[in-house]
Amino acid sequence: MDGTMRAETDPSGAGGQPDEWFASAKKIYPMAVHGTFRKIKWAVLFATLGIYYFLPFVRWDRGPDAPDQAVLIDLAGRRAYFFFIEIWPQEVYYLTGLLILAAMALFLMNAVAGRIWCGYLCPQTVWTDLFLWVERQIEGDRRERMLLDAERWSVAKVLQKLSKHTLWLMIAWWTGGAWVLYFADAPTLVKSLATGEAPFSAYLWIGILTFTTYALAGHMREQVCIFLCPWPRIQAALTDEDALNVTYRYDRGEPRGSLKQNRKRVDEGLPAGDCIDCHQCVHACPTGVDIRNGTQLGCIQCGLCIDACDTVMDKIGKPHGLIAYDTDENIKRRMEGRETVVRMVRPRTIIYAAIIVLVGAIMAYALVTRQHEGMSVLHDRNPIYVELSDGGVRNGYTIRMLNKRLSAREFALSVEGMPDGTRIEAVGISEHAHGAPLITVGVDTTRELRVLVFSPAGASLDKSTPITFRLRDTASGDTATASDFFKAP
Repeated sequence: MDGTMRAETDPSGAGGQPDEWFASAKKIYPMAVHGTFRKIKWAVLFATLGIYYFLPFVRWDRGPDAPDQAVLIDLAGRRAYFFFIEIWPQEVYYLTGLLILAAMALFLMNAVAGRIWCGYLCPQTVWTDLFLWVERQIEGDRRERMLLDAERWSVAKVLQKLSKHTLWLMIAWWTGGAWVLYFADAPTLVKSLATGEAPFSAYLWIGILTFTTYALAGHMREQVCIFLCPWPRIQAALTDEDALNVTYRYDRGEPRGSLKQNRKRVDEGLPAGDCIDCHQCVHACPTGVDIRNGTQLGCIQCGLCIDACDTVMDKIGKPHGLIAYDTDENIKRRMEGRETVVRMVRPRTIIYAAIIVLVGAIMAYALVTRQHEGMSVLHDRNPIYVELSDGGVRNGYTIRMLNKRLSAREFALSVEGMPDGTRIEAVGISEHAHGAPLITVGVDTTRELRVLVFSPAGASLDKSTPITFRLRDTASGDTATASDFFKAP
């Protein structure tokens, strides 16, 4: 039987016990640590959660009749707002650009320092850190939590567990509530939610996100990183020997042993490593990884084992850095007596950075130079053309005009590529200037009109004549064009 399905059978042959492949996951009790990387993680947690929870309440003045929420995804109005930037549905390519930038940034972080995203910035990591902090405040650190779980149920234990899960649910509820605030005016929606007048979809999504946050950060934790998330598998294929990873420096730590054993080995003239086999690095790990076994799928590169190990090194009078961001290549260099190197700048990182700069520059240029007016043309399909009694020909079109500015604008519509004497009419529009219909398009909206183009009697026309419709702002002179054809017999 292969290695994934083998089972040890008892001598009686009555049955078997499953091996470690089928064992239930053991609960992990990460202990609290203090140090440089823990401080970095706290700073990232406060910054990211602060932005996430409070950004919907930031205001941005866009003028009258426009939403004043700084960041808003207005599904009803089919707009996305990010401070001074407004994205229309036709500009979905900006989303493509953002996805490319996010992917390249992730690849670059991986090339420089491994799974730095997983260890510091991933939402799963951030919320799990917050949930663990709540758990420690109520139930104590690692040892106290283990003893509490081993105790019989009592009133005190029930109160502790109830308090913890209540706070977890409150955090999860606010997480789900904050998310829906990005899709509607935040103060208005908060009031509607409190009074029970919000739409059902808001309550539904808050419920879904509350449940998922509570389940993922409170219960599944490291299982999400190890089994659900695809990034560890992808990251393993993208890394190289120059990427800095949280590394146990076995050249310094081995042979390991207890502090007493190591001192005895030194007294006997035998080699002894700095690792005293205290397992503090394992106890600090949120995924239960023993970093001394090398790079592993479960290691999220958070650096907490570095802080735990450095604390122990202080106590036994050894220098920091037994566990540190390093490479296996540097360990081999030290063992061979060669100087270590850190190659941040190399072809891989240059390519990733260049793509980020290029895509960012293209998006910035597109934003700076994008038009605030536009139009699209749809030719009538039946009839394609109409012959008039005076010998002229008429073609009909449906034209949609777009005004992206936060003020109403007047446009003059004209057609180019037709013989002199061609006439253009917009159904329902009576005002003209030099033969061009004057069309008003409202604030930050579109307007659709039926437009008729009449060729002069006796004009020599091809069966299909390329024409260009031009929409010109009568105040600013800004123009937009769209091409089509004029059909004739």
